[in-house]
Amino acid sequence: MDTVMLHLLLFPMGQVLTSAVVAYVHDLSFMVCFGALVMERQLIQPSPDRQQATRMVIADIIYGLAALLLLGSGILRVLYLGQGASFYTHNPLFWTKVGVFLAVGAMSLYPTVTYILWVIPLRKGELPRVGEALATRLAWIINVELVGFAAIPLLATLMARGVGLSPV
Repeated sequence: MDTVMLHLLLFPMGQVLTSAVVAYVHDLSFMVCFGALVMERQLIQPSPDRQQATRMVIADIIYGLAALLLLGSGILRVLYLGQGASFYTHNPLFWTKVGVFLAVGAMSLYPTVTYILWVIPLRKGELPRVGEALATRLAWIINVELVGFAAIPLLATLMARGVGLSPV
């Protein structure tokens, strides 16, 4: 696909409006990710009832979908709609931000797999087995994810102001 065709697909309403919409989607998806993690953290406990376990699974699905939207909109901003790829890729704070996002994403795999395994007993009308140790481990992981996610806007704010770039 040539550049002109890609530009027409990405910017049918004008680059400024498209950029604003993608930035909004990026910010909103970040907030949804954070909110879903907060909900997971509030719900986690030993021996959850059916409603709590189901809400945990749903919150994690929402978290995963929002994280994919966050990643996709972030890529669009870096490659097409932001300051230009070189502005981002030459800044070590950008790579720190990406690293934190990837680390949080990697950490989320354990809770996600755990919740996926909960679906099997929930579909049979049973409750998942969640002991004190598992609940504590999940809570700890989610706490670290929340701290990581809370650091991302600080890194983005600093990066947007050119912190980390070497003077020209």
